[in-house]
Formats: sequence, C-alpha cells, structure tokens
Amino acid sequence: MSRTSAPSTGSTDSGQADPDGRGHGRTLRREVGLIGLLWASVGSIIGSGWLFSAKNAVTAAGPAALVAWGIGAVAMIILALVHAELGGMFPISGGTARYPHLAFGGAAGASFGWFAWLSVATTAPIEVMAMIGYANHYSWARGFENSQGLLTASGLVVAVLLMAVFCGINLMGIKTLARANNAATWWKVGVPMLVVLLLAIAGFHPANFTAGGGFAPFGAKGVLLAVPGSGIIFALMGFEQAIQIGGESRRPGRDIPRAVVGSMVLGVLLYVLLQIVYIGALPSGAIHHWADLAYAGISGPFAGLVSVVGMGWLAAVLYLDAVISPAGTGLIYTTAASRISYGLSRNGYVPSAFEKLDRRGVPWVGIVAAFVVGCVAFLPFPSWNSLVNLVTSASVLMYAGAPLAFGVFRSRLPHLARPFRLKAGGVLAPAAFVVANLIIFWSGWDTVWKLGVAVGIGYVLLALARVLHTNPVEVRLDFRAAQWLPVYLVGMGLITWVSDFGPWAHPWLPFGWDMVAVAVFSVAVYAWAVAVALPGERIEELTRETQDLAAETPAESPTEAPA
Repeated sequence: MSRTSAPSTGSTDSGQADPDGRGHGRTLRREVGLIGLLWASVGSIIGSGWLFSAKNAVTAAGPAALVAWGIGAVAMIILALVHAELGGMFPISGGTARYPHLAFGGAAGASFGWFAWLSVATTAPIEVMAMIGYANHYSWARGFENSQGLLTASGLVVAVLLMAVFCGINLMGIKTLARANNAATWWKVGVPMLVVLLLAIAGFHPANFTAGGGFAPFGAKGVLLAVPGSGIIFALMGFEQAIQIGGESRRPGRDIPRAVVGSMVLGVLLYVLLQIVYIGALPSGAIHHWADLAYAGISGPFAGLVSVVGMGWLAAVLYLDAVISPAGTGLIYTTAASRISYGLSRNGYVPSAFEKLDRRGVPWVGIVAAFVVGCVAFLPFPSWNSLVNLVTSASVLMYAGAPLAFGVFRSRLPHLARPFRLKAGGVLAPAAFVVANLIIFWSGWDTVWKLGVAVGIGYVLLALARVLHTNPVEVRLDFRAAQWLPVYLVGMGLITWVSDFGPWAHPWLPFGWDMVAVAVFSVAVYAWAVAVALPGERIEELTRETQDLAAETPAESPTEAPA
C-alpha cells in the first residue's frame, strides 16, 4: 500500500500532527482511561439484551437455558481473550476491523472491515427500537408501534430523533462521551444487580428447574439453537468496544486487555445470575410448557415478573431502565461505527472523507454516515426481532477474523511486544475460530443466507469506492494471502444449507455430524489462512503505515482529564 500524496510521518490516532493533511491537522485524542474503556465495553454488553434474553432463552431451551448461557459464555470468553492480546499489541482506532488487514492484506482487510462496520452501524437502530418498544407501556407512546410491534409513522420520527441524539452526544467529543457513558453504565449495572437480589429474596422456587417437561425439554438442539437465536450471544457482545476506541486510550497496552477481559467476566456473571433468578422466581402457574410460558406483562419480561411477585415499584424502575440501558449501548455503538469507518479509510478501503476530524478530534463524517444508515435500517427492519439475528451473525463473523490474525502474528511476528500474552494461544486461537463458526452455523440457514446477501452488498460498495478512486491510498489487495476467504464464506453457507440447521426436512448432514463438519472445516481454513498469510516483512510495513500505534504517543498528558 502506498500513498499518492507526500509520505506522512504523522498520526491521526496518536495525538501528533498530521503533515499530509489526511486528518486535516487534527487528531484523535488520547483521553480515555481504564474505567472509560471498561465501561465502554460493559455499557455495550448490558443493553437491550438483558431485558429480553432470559425469557427468550428459557422458552427456547427450558431451564437448560443455563447450559446455553454456559456455551455462549465459554465461546465469547475465548474470543475476548484472543482480542485482548491483539488489543494490547495494536491499540488502534477501529482495531477489530483492521487486524485482518495487517495479517492478510487488502482483500481480507476490506472484507472483515465491512463485516465489522455492518454489525456496529445497525446495532444502534436495534437499541432505539428496544427503547420505543418498552416505552409502549406508557399511554403517550402507544402510537409508536402497531399491534405487530412494528414502527408506525410517528414511531419512525421518534426513532430518527433518538438516532440524532446518539450522534449529537458523539459529536461533543470522546471525553464528553466517556463521562456520559460512565454515568449511564453505573445505572445499567446497578439495576439488573438490584433485580437479581430482590427476585432472589422475594421468592425462589427450586422446583421450577424441573417443571414444564423437565430441565431440558427441547433436548440438545434446543440448547444450541438458543445460543444465537434467543439473544444470548447478542447479549454478551460488546467486549470489543474498548478496542474500537483504543486509539484514544491513555495507557493502551495496560488498559485495553484489562477492559476487554474484565467486561466479559462482569457480563457473564450478571447474565447467568439473571437467568437463574428469572427461572426461580416464576410463579408455578405460569409454567405448563416452557414454549408457552405466560404471565401478566410477559412482553416486558422482567418488569412483568416483578409486578407479578408484588414489586410494582421495581417495575416502574425497569421501564425507565428499558430506556437508559439501550440508550447507553446505542451511544457506544455509534462511536464504534465512526471509529471503524475511520480505520477503514486509513487503510484505503472507503473514501478519505471518513478521516475528517472536527476541532474536538471527532471523526464526524463517520458519525453522520452511521446516522444515515441507522435511519435507513428502520425501513426494511422496523422491529427488534427482525434485525437482531442478522446483526448477531455479522458480529460473530467480524470476531472470526481476530483468531486468524492472532495465529498469523504469533507465527510471523513472535518478537513483537505483547503487553498481554495469552497462554495456550496456539490452541485457543483455532478453538476461537471454531466456536465463532459454530455460532454462525447454529443461527440457521434463514439467517445465513441473509448474511450472505449483506456481505455481497458490501463487496459492491467497496468495489465502487475503489473504481471511483475516492481515497488517495493505493490498496494492494494481496489476493494470494486471502485465497482462503471465498472458500470459507461459501463453504460455511453450503454446510449450513445441507445440515440439520438448514431448510431440509431430511438433511444430508444429520445432527451432530454437521457440527463435526463445521469444526473440521474451520480447522482446515485456519491452517490454510495462517500458511498463506503475508510475510512478516510485509506485516511490519503495513503496521508502520497504520501510523497510529500506541508507541508513538506519550503515556500521559497533563491536559487530559480522567475518564
């Protein structure tokens, strides 16, 4: 990759000057501390997922939803550990989207960059729809959705206004954003913890765990379907947000790994406790068959449940939280979308306009783009449920690039400093790639084919940007290093199509063997990708051209306020 303009020695992420003008003389500011990074991830993990996932999981798997949470937690923790090492090595804005670029060059980098941007740019609209859905409890908001839970004309106006609020706060700068999110996240963590405590005290019925057909009434397949399909993975997503704003961290090598791992541990503990008390607090009369679980107010699962057990005052708090929790998550994902588009522009994949920074060091073009795409998403996907499965699969596909890059960096750059070094990384990285692909696979054919369409649209847009020369960076696509990518994408689709999770009543690959096929295929792709990746010298060249590594930035600045 080379620049057609004069060579740049500055950095738009590091807080230094930018002589080539690509950042228009301004920089992303390193003003975020450990708490700001931790709360960015925790604030993303605790969003609308906690409001729905416990009920959705138990209706899909019965009390064995706890097993589904265990599977989801193990999968996401492995992925988080892999990301923690990468985040410490390369503390760059939009990092999740840029690791495959460093390992495999332009073609793979553009692909995973699109997967990342697609997942985060459409998450804020989901959180907006969750806010509007719960607000439907109030009489003044009942006209925002119709009887099918879809946005009405007035609801669409409100949704656009809420997206504008998210973007407006982001435009105030990273320091303001971190402070606003810190305050919101204390609330977001405190309310579900209060629910856990009070539901456990109000009445806990151990017999519920074997009622309604037993502990696992839908068998192993019900448990596996619940992992991606009931919102478990969606609920646990978000640990990577500390990485996405890594270019604005004061001490990235130390703080990013701590924030990634710490947020994942906090999220898993909280969600498992919520699932336990949800099952235990259900009135016995509500449980006849788990798929038909019913009680007053079940459309707002926890708010309805606390009302049933006699805590109406807590229900009022939960309806308020149903606005605050999704709002905080939407705020952070709007931030992430702008930072990922910034990173994609630095790599030359999208127009250079996405690198424009305002006087506060905010990549404002990316925020505007996130606003536009978020508003457009309300039209074909006017409800929470209509969009969440697609976003989940796109996010996991984004995560899948990190284990591949991890294997390449361990092989090609063993000498590079690693503030956090993952023990047994040679085993955990391919395992992370396998579990990411299993999650996509368990989402089923109906989701996988839609994801394929979204991926295709991205390739069209990326090709147009290249043909129209919207960025002065000349991208080397390095097709040889990405030769495994089309086989990987098509192969995952084909395996899903012929499997027990596909559209067939009598699939070619029966249950169990289909998952073995995914695992074997994943290991083969992992080995292939690492074998043909860029040589170490080329990776180091790309690393230098990225220009915004933490080593270029002083660890402290006297002008920085705590975040």
